[in-house]
Amino acid sequence: MTRAAAWLVVALAVTGGRGSICGKLPGSCNQDPQGVFHRSTPDPFDDPILARALVSVRIESLTTGEVLYTRNSERHVVPASNMKVVTLAVAAERLGWDFRYETRLEAAGRVSDGVLKGDLVIVGSGDPSIGSDDAGAAPVFAGWIRALREAGIQRVHGRIVGDDDAFDDEGWGGGWAWDYLTAGYAAPSGGLSYNENVAVIRARPGAAVGAPSEVLITPPGHGFVVDNRASTGTAGIRATFSASRAFGSPTVETRGELPLGASETARTTPVLNPTLFFARSLEAALVETGLVVRDGAWDIDELNAPIADGERRTIARHISPPLSTLAGHLMKASQNFYAEALLKTIGRAASGTGSADSGRRAVRNTLESWGLPSDAVVVYDGSGLSRYNYVTADAIVAILRRMWESETHRGPFVATLPVAGHDGTLESRMRDGPLARRVQAKTGTIANVRSLSGYLDTDSGEKIVFSVIANHFTASSAQVDAIVERALLQIAQSRNLQSPKSLDSSIFNQSSIPDRKSSMQVTVPHPPSSRAAGSTPRSGS
Repeated sequence: MTRAAAWLVVALAVTGGRGSICGKLPGSCNQDPQGVFHRSTPDPFDDPILARALVSVRIESLTTGEVLYTRNSERHVVPASNMKVVTLAVAAERLGWDFRYETRLEAAGRVSDGVLKGDLVIVGSGDPSIGSDDAGAAPVFAGWIRALREAGIQRVHGRIVGDDDAFDDEGWGGGWAWDYLTAGYAAPSGGLSYNENVAVIRARPGAAVGAPSEVLITPPGHGFVVDNRASTGTAGIRATFSASRAFGSPTVETRGELPLGASETARTTPVLNPTLFFARSLEAALVETGLVVRDGAWDIDELNAPIADGERRTIARHISPPLSTLAGHLMKASQNFYAEALLKTIGRAASGTGSADSGRRAVRNTLESWGLPSDAVVVYDGSGLSRYNYVTADAIVAILRRMWESETHRGPFVATLPVAGHDGTLESRMRDGPLARRVQAKTGTIANVRSLSGYLDTDSGEKIVFSVIANHFTASSAQVDAIVERALLQIAQSRNLQSPKSLDSSIFNQSSIPDRKSSMQVTVPHPPSSRAAGSTPRSGS
């Protein structure tokens, strides 16, 4: 090879771009055109604990439009809950921030002398936000009971039928792992859903040492039975209480000890049939007020006889909060269940079929219309639980940049993101340091995956958009977080808009600097208030 040819190869390797070999060869490919990480001091992402990991990074200035840093930014990585950035952005574009779900209660039959001679039918549209009130009946049920009485219905000579046909019956996402399907954060989606499709297992110690622990599953209608072998231990011991069940089994097994005098503890597990759960829960609320349903609760797919033909009468409607509010719970709490409902809702709006497949097609079409390469994002679910999902840091930054540059999307979208040291899944991170309230970003965690993507305010007031997604590491999540936060801090302190390429090498000193209040103002959407206490599934955030 001639010397000129050798220099050409080197130039191609470092310049990047669409025609670049950067990202197409094994190993790391990083570019730091603005000197964000100074050559005389270590690049945080060169930390030895990431030596065998794949870390995909892209950092840009929204203020100047400059690309500040990339590393493996074109490489496919598993995003974990950063997938929710994709799902929400497409939902906002396709559905609009004012989108609301509607759930109807209909009477299929005539009313005579206070008796409905036919079925009550609950028609869902995929609303993920209808929930119980601290283990009791959902607030919406009280309104429906009033509407039934106003319609002259005192008894139902028929069934309560849950109509979940807005969505298909594939509740779990493609690529979800068998070993967590009974965990609350893996609740199946459904066209008719209640209490985030989880039951809450509540346990507290008995009255004396050696007594069985008291276990209660709520809300009513869950369909589980308890095999309770948990007991009460001496005051002050470490609690060893556990609750588990086999996939598909209605038996919840409780084991271990709770110390005498300890407060109540709670676990969650997905219900076996979300539609039947909703119908049974409504039935329990009706019976409690004296409104008897003769033929019980049914899933529309399991009816012993079809619903009678004829005109149906709408008794009541429930309208959900707008997408802008639901999205706050989706992103700040990293609620997988909401993300899966949104993916199917996107598909239903685009094609009339509420399925993950139709949602995936709509997402792909939307991203391509935004100019993203067709293979930049591989979608298998809406939440990021699936290891079949792939994204690039380039794609995530492009989506975040589009949300920021849109007058329609910027305010509602940014308001959904967790705020460092303040709320959501970032509440306990960067709390007391100089990055507190200056980072708004979506977190992501599944085994050996850690991600953080969002926005950063620098000392000079510059707005930065970034995505950092680490795969295949064996270090702790806390160690990976520390590297990412160190990188963000260096960028926040080093950027100077008057001289973008200048760098004060003292930024690599690990000592802290005095905190200051950020100009970042955040509106925190209030999540739906109808969830049972303790029922929010704790996902890999």
